[in-house]
Amino acid sequence: MNVLLSIKPKYVEEILNGNKKYEFRKSIFKRREELEMIYIYSSSPVKKIVGAFVIENIIEDHPEVLWAQFKDFSGINDEREFFNYFGANKKGFAIKIGELKVFKSPADPRILNPDFVPPQSFCYIDENFFRGAVHG
Repeated sequence: MNVLLSIKPKYVEEILNGNKKYEFRKSIFKRREELEMIYIYSSSPVKKIVGAFVIENIIEDHPEVLWAQFKDFSGINDEREFFNYFGANKKGFAIKIGELKVFKSPADPRILNPDFVPPQSFCYIDENFFRGAVHG
C-alpha cells in the first residue's frame, strides 16, 4: 500500500532540493507498517505527482519538541508558520524523508485516474492508481 501526500509547492521544492528532510503532519496514517511508498502531490497551482519517497522514520511528539529537534531540516523559514499549522494541537508528527525519487515527468493524476480528487492531507492509494504509468 502507498500514500499520496498533498504538499504545498513551496515545500515540495524544499524536499526536491534537499533542504526539507522532514514532512510535518497533524495526523498520520493508521497502517504505517504496511506502507511501501509516499507519493508527493504538489498542490495548486502545480497539481501533479512529482516524486516519491520511502519513510525512514515517523516521530510523534509535541509540536514545540518537533520544531526544536528538526527546524534545521524543516525547509521552513518562518517559525510562526510552523506553529500556526499545528494550532492548539498537543501532538504532531515528523515524517523523516528517506530515499527520494524525483520523476523526470511529473504525473497528472487526472490523466492517471479520471475520478481523482486531491486529498486534503493524504489518501491511501494502490498500484492500480497509476495504471501502468511510467515514472523516470
